[in-house]
Amino acid sequence: MRSLSDILEEYEFLEGDERYGLLIELGRALEPMPNALKTDATLVRGCSAAVWVYPAGTDADRLHFLADSNAAITKGIVALVIAAVQDKPAEEVAQMDVMGALAPFDLKNQLSSNRTQGVPNMIALVKEHAARLAVD
Repeated sequence: MRSLSDILEEYEFLEGDERYGLLIELGRALEPMPNALKTDATLVRGCSAAVWVYPAGTDADRLHFLADSNAAITKGIVALVIAAVQDKPAEEVAQMDVMGALAPFDLKNQLSSNRTQGVPNMIALVKEHAARLAVD
């Protein structure tokens, strides 16, 4: 998975539909999430599209998540969130300002509000998992 800074570098050179294209490409590049993991327990509440996030390990030194969505652009937004936290230590993610890390993408002004409304819930889920592992 590409780093968030690498993605931002490309994103800043693009406009409008090209940015949508990049988000779709990022979503397609997500590590596949088995259908068996797409359950009510892994469903992120408050998203306009179905979004699933699964913590694929309990290693506090290296968090790893599987994620998916049934909508292409939403899946790209999911990929941005995952890129911000993937394979980082739990303690770092628990204290990280993920919304701040995503701020340069200006998603609220680039996308409709229904596409971004579940982002805080997705971030909360990831940070809660990180916090649980960080205290163990």
